[in-house]
Amino acid sequence: MFSPEGPRLSELVAQALSSVERGYDLLAPKFDHTPFRTPDSVLDATVSALLDSGSYGTGLDVCCGTGAGVDVLRQVCRDTVTGVDFSAGMLDVARARTRPAGPEVSWVRADARALPFGPEFDLAVSFGAFGHFLPREMPRLFAQVYGALRPGGRFVFPVVAPPRPGSVTHAMLLGFDTAMRVRNAVWRPPFVMYYRAVRFGDLWHGLERAGFRVAFWPLPEFGRRRDGSPKVRLIVAERPED
Repeated sequence: MFSPEGPRLSELVAQALSSVERGYDLLAPKFDHTPFRTPDSVLDATVSALLDSGSYGTGLDVCCGTGAGVDVLRQVCRDTVTGVDFSAGMLDVARARTRPAGPEVSWVRADARALPFGPEFDLAVSFGAFGHFLPREMPRLFAQVYGALRPGGRFVFPVVAPPRPGSVTHAMLLGFDTAMRVRNAVWRPPFVMYYRAVRFGDLWHGLERAGFRVAFWPLPEFGRRRDGSPKVRLIVAERPED
């Protein structure tokens, strides 16, 4: 749900009729008051899992938005942290936020499908960004992240179990995606934002094809579904050592 500090309906309409980049420039000042931001509970659980998994030097937040993932990295990385996003408005908000003491942060405006980095990061994260990439773009995205990691580096992101078909949540997400597809069929420029969960198997196989070794870590804070599968898990994709 949108909080009272969130965007008005007219602002959401203006965003939806823009390109992805322009839409997020418009939404940026109020983005943290929308349901599009990853919940703090997921961010905190990610921090806990990463702190338990070892030591990291440099970190990269892919599609960083207003910097929630950067705040995760600053709690688990010793050295420097970089946030990259192609929305100038989101980066402006991220830069302006007051943060506690921690590793130095750099902000880079760039498209995640063409990252301007060599293999210089030990850990990359991403939160809630995959709905902005078409399925055919995912291999390129994964390849770019792979190329930005040092051997042994990890690409980590949370995945929520998809809602049951027939549930209210499933119907809402299906309706949203359908409306966006209709909008993109009749209006230009397209606005790519699809919020039905990316299938776990597709993510797994796509990351493996990019060269990663893939594992998943259940986040116990969120419990399990009736079939015993985790409600929320971290995908942990590791670039093998040379």
